[in-house]
Amino acid sequence: MATEVTVPMVGKIVGVSVKVGDKVEEDDQIATLEAMKMEMPIVSPAAGVIKEIKVAVGQEVEADAVLAIIE
Repeated sequence: MATEVTVPMVGKIVGVSVKVGDKVEEDDQIATLEAMKMEMPIVSPAAGVIKEIKVAVGQEVEADAVLAIIE
């Protein structure tokens, strides 16, 4: 079953730490979000393999936007 990695708030993606095909464990960093002049790590909610990345560095995102899909 696929698991979505989402952001908690509006911000800008300033880093993506994984690529499609990477294996991740729960709490591994997936990306870095800049919000309210602070950088926040976005971590994996579950272990699995990155199947899709839906954002790019520099992209503005809304709250609850899907960053990646893990299977």
